[in-house]
Order: sequence, then structure tokens, then C-alpha cells
Amino acid sequence: MNTHTYVGGELELFAHAHHWKRYWASRLRPCIGGDVLEVGAGLGTNTLLLRDGTESRWVCLEPDGSLVAQLKKNIARSRNCTSCEVVTGTIESLPAQDRFDTVLYIDVLEHIAQDSEEVQRAAQRLKPGGRLIVLSPAHGWLFSPFDQAIGHCRRYTTAKLKNLTSDDLRVACAFYLDSVGLLASAANRLLLKQSMPKPSQLRFWDSYMVPCSRLLDALTAYRVGKSVVCVWERN
Repeated sequence: MNTHTYVGGELELFAHAHHWKRYWASRLRPCIGGDVLEVGAGLGTNTLLLRDGTESRWVCLEPDGSLVAQLKKNIARSRNCTSCEVVTGTIESLPAQDRFDTVLYIDVLEHIAQDSEEVQRAAQRLKPGGRLIVLSPAHGWLFSPFDQAIGHCRRYTTAKLKNLTSDDLRVACAFYLDSVGLLASAANRLLLKQSMPKPSQLRFWDSYMVPCSRLLDALTAYRVGKSVVCVWERN
């Protein structure tokens, strides 16, 4: 069993970013279905948000044993998530025969040093026609003390994510989210240099900036944002 201790304390804080989570979930949910593997499930916040009970299987994979205990408690409270399977470890910890229709990396891939190899491992776990979905922080020039504090190895652009495409994958779509939030990230990178946002700052971003991004992102055709999404399909 491959385990890992998570570095960072933002999971609890960002669990309350309800507008943001509902926004990106609305963009990703149409791509999710069938047998689902959620890599780096953390506290289960995204599991509770994304699972609606129509999926045939949902596996929560989390390498940090201390997070797994809370993850199990959190998903046990949801009627849609009581049948979720929780596995402690990495994608290599799963049985060799396990295959999925959807593999999710929600704010996870940027924590993995060997990201290209991880995408290849994920691709091998997909059924034909299955989807690999990645949501990550965008733009290397925004890399800040906050990224360092929570164990980010990098930030991505759509081009950098597309470059991770393996021979058995094809890019279905790639786009940015949260154009207005890009301003907040730039302010932190260039001026504030904070290792963690204050709760009041996060509430302002989530309550006011994210709703504005919902409108502006559509107007800019999702070409600008502080977060980036890439969806691949297995050949």
C-alpha cells in the first residue's frame, strides 16, 4: 500500500467555498458517470458535491491515512455516498484489474512530482471511451508562497496539460475558470505574498468574485482564469 502524508491546511478552509465548488462542479458533472475513481479524495468534500447516486460505483482513493478517517465519517452522512468505497493509497494500490469510466483529479495532479507518469497510470485505469478529468491551479507565473505552503509542485496552462497526453488518450476539451479570481491570485503573488488566505478574503472571493466569474468566463469563452480544466478520453 502506497501512502503519503498531505502537506497543507487549506482543505478545511476551502471546503466552505460553496459558490466556487458549485461552479466548477456544474462544468465537470456532465462528464462524470459509470464507475468513478476519485484520486486524492481528501476530506470527501468533492465526493459529496459530485456524486448524485446515479453512478454505478465510486471509489475514493486517498494516500493520507489521517484524512481517510475523516473522509469515511463525512461520506457516511450522505445518502448518495454511503456506498462509496474508500481505499488508502495511490492509484498503484488498486487491484490490477480495476477499470473505470471516469477518473478524477480535483486539485490533486499539481501535488504529484511525476505528473506525466501519473497521467499514464490513470489512462491505464480507464475503460475504452472513459474520461480522465483534471482540475488544477493555472499559470506558473502565479506560483506563490501559498502554493509552496500546501505542497504544489507546479501550476498549469491548457497547453501544459495537453502536453501530458499519452498515446492512448485524446484531449476532449481544455479551458479556464474564474477569470475574476485571477486578479486575486495575481495580487497575492505580486503584493500580499500570503502563504494562506484569511477567512475573510476567501469569503469575499467566493461570495462576490466567483459569481462575477460565472458571467465573465462565458463571455471570454473560458480562455482566462486562475484554474484550468482538461478532459481526456481513452481511445
